[in-house]
Amino acid sequence: MLATPDLLFRSKLRAVVAAAGAEVSRDETGCDLAVLELTGAGTAERIAELVRRGTPVLAYGSHVQVELLRVAREAGATAVPNSQVEERLRELLNQ
Repeated sequence: MLATPDLLFRSKLRAVVAAAGAEVSRDETGCDLAVLELTGAGTAERIAELVRRGTPVLAYGSHVQVELLRVAREAGATAVPNSQVEERLRELLNQ
């Protein structure tokens, strides 16, 4: 699952997923990996719910939003700054 309102990131991340031979889904309940942009309100709860269901979460956001990245990690996500999300997604898909 890929959740980002940013069209540029969505396009880049879809390309990474396709290159790994995987598909992007909008179904949170049936996905193997959730990729979420840290947008603020409700993000930590969404991450925690996905983690409770056993879905690994890769969360990303601006490097200056240190608190959001920390909260995402505490909720159970792998949280990285925008500059690292493509590389980390490749790593997770190739495991």
